[in-house]
Amino acid sequence: MLATDQGRQLSRETPWLRHMQDLSSRVWVLHNDILTAVPRKEQTVPVTVTLLPCQYLETLEKGRGDPMYLGLSKPERCLFCTKEGEQPVLRLKEGDIMELYRQREPVKASLFYQNKSGTTSTFESAAFPGWFIAVCSKGSCPLFLTQELGKTHITDFEMIMVH
Repeated sequence: MLATDQGRQLSRETPWLRHMQDLSSRVWVLHNDILTAVPRKEQTVPVTVTLLPCQYLETLEKGRGDPMYLGLSKPERCLFCTKEGEQPVLRLKEGDIMELYRQREPVKASLFYQNKSGTTSTFESAAFPGWFIAVCSKGSCPLFLTQELGKTHITDFEMIMVH
């Protein structure tokens, strides 16, 4: 469970493990080191997403959602946002999400504000406010960042607990 007090740290020993899918049952998979949403089929093995809360909330914007680090297990990768040209982009880099979690201050490039609504969540970049993790609305496609919240692209994801 989360240990939380106003202005105090959140602490966890291990990350939460989840499979992510959109409402069309497309799951996140890792293909050639690119995070992609594909239709769930019997032989499809979703990537296990690791989530950890940021421990140092006092330096982050209030009311935007729960600041989370998102990573992958096997292979260990961390999601982060960077700018290419004028456009923020979503990338993966090798690394253990626990390393980000243990930093003395938030690593904004790797933080996402999680906002829950019913059974789904959106993930907004802390480094680029107003930009959300998204997938295209049909077929298979890599994950990307968009400002079009819930319009052309899908930005709502269900998190399924991994046992």
